[in-house]
Amino acid sequence: MAQFNYIDLGIKDYKECWDFQEELLKDVSDDKRSSGQPSEKNHFLLVEHPHVYTLGKSGDEKNLLAHGDLLKKINATFYKINRGGDITYHGPGQLVGYPILDLENYKIGVREYIEKMEDAIIETIAEYGLSGGRKNGATGIWLDFKHKVRARKICAIGVRVSRFVTMHGFALNVNTDMRYFNYINPCGFATYGVTSIQQELGKEILMDEVKNLIMEKFNKFY
Repeated sequence: MAQFNYIDLGIKDYKECWDFQEELLKDVSDDKRSSGQPSEKNHFLLVEHPHVYTLGKSGDEKNLLAHGDLLKKINATFYKINRGGDITYHGPGQLVGYPILDLENYKIGVREYIEKMEDAIIETIAEYGLSGGRKNGATGIWLDFKHKVRARKICAIGVRVSRFVTMHGFALNVNTDMRYFNYINPCGFATYGVTSIQQELGKEILMDEVKNLIMEKFNKFY
């Protein structure tokens, strides 16, 4: 069982958190380089961000539908970042997880790492009676993932791996203000919807409860 160094940042500005991720990635990478062995250091940030849109390096900026004054009006910011994936929204009520670890220490590759992340999130939302899964041709976790019309995304995933050291991660909609997704084509998909645990159950969910479940499930799969 992995003993992750979980760090709960509460609500933190996206850019500040991104810079912190870079510091931790350097810490793990330097440890690996100096020892000549896979690094046993690992960090797992849990955080909520103020309203922000981020665009992955392979994304299309046309999928951001709000610009300039409209972004200011809705109190949102926008960043082009160095993860995979397309456009994503982060905001209060959404639990974001950033594992920074050396995959060589866990003896897994990138694909297996992402699959384990998906499995941990699927098991987390199952605790709320929600059946999540993978959708062909799309990243993240979906509800009604096999249905052509009802499929809706509950968790986005986008990672960066440099010399087997990871950063970025997942964004699980818990009590998210879903109106902010109206200003993007989520992850580049204009035809599918998005949802949250709160929206599915019709009640607000305790964020600390979800954090504890996430930690339990990730410790199980890594």
